Amino acid sequence: MGILVVKFAGVPLGGIEGVSTPGHGTPLYWLERRNLDNDMDHLWTPWRYAYVTATDGAPRPGVPLSLAAWPGDLGCVFCNLIASIDHAIANGMSAEQAEAAGGLILRGKHCFICLNAYPYNSGHVMVMPYAHLDRLSILPTEAAHELIDLAQRTEVALQKLYNPHGFNFGMNLGRAAGAGVAGHLHLHALPRWAGDTNFMTTVAESRVLPEDLEITWKRMREAFGVS
Repeated sequence: MGILVVKFAGVPLGGIEGVSTPGHGTPLYWLERRNLDNDMDHLWTPWRYAYVTATDGAPRPGVPLSLAAWPGDLGCVFCNLIASIDHAIANGMSAEQAEAAGGLILRGKHCFICLNAYPYNSGHVMVMPYAHLDRLSILPTEAAHELIDLAQRTEVALQKLYNPHGFNFGMNLGRAAGAGVAGHLHLHALPRWAGDTNFMTTVAESRVLPEDLEITWKRMREAFGVS
């Protein structure tokens, strides 16, 4: 048994029947029959390689290529990220350039805000402490208070920039709970819209993001008043 899936594309697909724009040979979409017994769609996404190799278990996780001069490895995506940014600044790179490379939006005294390198929606950011801690219950009071303060400021910034219908704010504590980086707690914050779980997500198992990470970083920095 199978279902018929409509797929959209912006590249030529030789030999695949589709519908083209007037005067062009590039299909806007094509049809594929999918077997329900094996209905996972595998998409070739080489641009995600940098993210995949920057997560837990990869060599020096969290160190952007442009910040690779930092010689250390703390074994944590987020600890490595901050350390590599600080090392670059200490060795002559401008703070703006280093923080842009790492997606660092805002620094607080105990916590910071950074982009999610694999966002669910445009505007998907994370708030987390500098301290490498895996449980909210052991986070020092001052850091816990700042975490919520920054979450509140993030909500205001996201509302201003994206005017969403709602928000998701949440933590996954522990790998069994779905934490991608289980050793360092982090609060996800992202805007949501009615209907944003759409055709592409539910049928094609893909997300379409209208804004790249560099633009998100710049807009979020401006919203937070970071120069």
